[in-house]
Amino acid sequence: MPSILLVEDDAVSALFLSAALETLPAHVHVAEDCAQALAATGPFDAWLIDANLPDGSGAALLQHLRMGCTAACALAHTADTTLSTHERLVQAGFAGVLVKPLTAQALLLAVRAALGSDPPSARPDWDEAAALVALAGNREHVATLRQLFLSELPSTRSACLEAFARADDAALRAQLHRLQASCGFAGAAALAEVASNWHAAPADAALRDAFVAASGRLLPTTD
Repeated sequence: MPSILLVEDDAVSALFLSAALETLPAHVHVAEDCAQALAATGPFDAWLIDANLPDGSGAALLQHLRMGCTAACALAHTADTTLSTHERLVQAGFAGVLVKPLTAQALLLAVRAALGSDPPSARPDWDEAAALVALAGNREHVATLRQLFLSELPSTRSACLEAFARADDAALRAQLHRLQASCGFAGAAALAEVASNWHAAPADAALRDAFVAASGRLLPTTD
């Protein structure tokens, strides 16, 4: 069972994050500031660090923690949605940046990915039964709509990734909303699930990566 150091000075956020992390399952040690984090008894498999703490920055804390351990993965969490802040945190050594508020599902997905234990989606890439239900059992219609879906998926994926890069949550959510409906008719179950999760947490880089993987599995490869 992994051991996680959660550094969060807000009591409500700390309670929510720690309760979610314990369902991984994981052992979670909560520190309110840099001093408590540095005094925590490790080793830890992961550090989840607030970007701004009462006695210093999350980036500075990470540098101190790295002096004693180089193996643990590190994720930052912040309410700041600006791209410059995220780039600064990544440059400081964080593997990813989580934007608060975030759902428990988005948190767990990001931490599992950082730990290298992200489980495959419980839903299949293609769900024939669901597609047939959506189209009144007409297999010909399913085949036609799936072909159309796949022809439009590359441009939809590009639009989603471009909106994410611009930190344009509204544009990204609009693309994902339309994509979810298309996935339903085509029976693209796993991608629909990822799109739904990303719609709820559009700034989450781990969900962006999951979206790229799920959409890539549906597209034909070229040699």
